[in-house]
Amino acid sequence: MEPGGRPRDDAIAEIARLLPQRNGQLGRLLWRHARGPLHRGMASVLATLGDGPQPISRLAEHEGVAQPTLTRMVARLETEGLVHRERSADDGRVVLVGLTPRGVAELAGLRQRYLAVLHERLGGLSDEQLGALCEASEAIQVLVDALRTEPAGSAAAGTLDPPRR
Repeated sequence: MEPGGRPRDDAIAEIARLLPQRNGQLGRLLWRHARGPLHRGMASVLATLGDGPQPISRLAEHEGVAQPTLTRMVARLETEGLVHRERSADDGRVVLVGLTPRGVAELAGLRQRYLAVLHERLGGLSDEQLGALCEASEAIQVLVDALRTEPAGSAAAGTLDPPRR
């Protein structure tokens, strides 16, 4: 495809049409097969906190929910002993949410269930098909990173860099 050419525009339009739907469907189906004791949104919060403690405002933005909604989710996760709150050492006004050892264990269990589902469902694929899925996953990460760096609602001009290997 030539940059700026019609086939490129058509490919982007096709991605815009199909990717959000397929991504949502994949997330729902994977969750259905690997479901644990938590609501899907709460499991997502645990996964995000797997990268380290976060202020509630940043966590709400990352999860795409309003801060009061996330505060209620965190309260429930805290009641269940999966997360804890602590004041930031850098700024005492900021409250950070982090995983407790029980939360780390719950997240590990969720990831193990996802792995078991994917082993079962992808085990029959060829090496080429698995490689294509890995490349697609890397390309999706490039898109995720690009969307994180742009203000919400902007249509940034520019290109996405290919994944680094």
